[in-house]
Amino acid sequence: MKLFKSFLFLTVAIFGFSLIQVSAQTTAYGKNLTQGIDKQIRKEIMTLPYYGVFDAISYKFDNGVVYLTGSVVQPITKSQAARFVKSVQGVTDVVNNIEVLPPSNFDDRIRFAVVNEFDRRGGSLYRYLQGTNPSMRIIVKNGHISLEGYVANRGDYNLANILANGIPGTFSVTNNLIIDNERAE
Repeated sequence: MKLFKSFLFLTVAIFGFSLIQVSAQTTAYGKNLTQGIDKQIRKEIMTLPYYGVFDAISYKFDNGVVYLTGSVVQPITKSQAARFVKSVQGVTDVVNNIEVLPPSNFDDRIRFAVVNEFDRRGGSLYRYLQGTNPSMRIIVKNGHISLEGYVANRGDYNLANILANGIPGTFSVTNNLIIDNERAE
C-alpha cells in the first residue's frame, strides 16, 4: 500500500511538472500565433483593391478583435477592409471606425497638387508615393492635409512638410511622417 501511494504521488508530481512545461509552450505558441494573425491582417489591408496613396488605414488586434481606424476616399475601401480582415483565421470580430472622406473636388485638387509638387520639386519624395504599398500617404479633408507613413530621413520629412504647406488652398498641414532611422526599436 505504501509503495502504491509513493507511485501515485510520483505520477501526480511528474504530471504536474509536465503541465507547467506545456503551459509555457502554449504561451510562446500563442504569441507566435498572434504575430502571424497580425501579419495576415496587415497583408489583407495592403492588398485591398482600391487602397492607394490617398488612403490610410491602421489597426489594432486585441484578443481576436480587430479595431480599424483611419481615412479612405472611397466607401468601398472601408467595407472591403472590414470584410477582408474578418476573413483572417483567428479574427472573431471587426470594429470598423474607418472614416470615409467627404467627396470634394476642392480636396481632390489639393491631393493631386501635392503629388505633382512632390514629383516636380520634391527631389526623391516622389519615390515614397510609388508602388502598390506607398510608404507615404496623403490624407486631405476639407482643405487640411495630413501626411502619414514613413520617410528615410529628416531632410525628406522637412521637405514634404514645406512643399505641402505651399499648396494653394491648403488650410493646414499635419506632418505625422515617421523617420525610419529615428524610430524606437
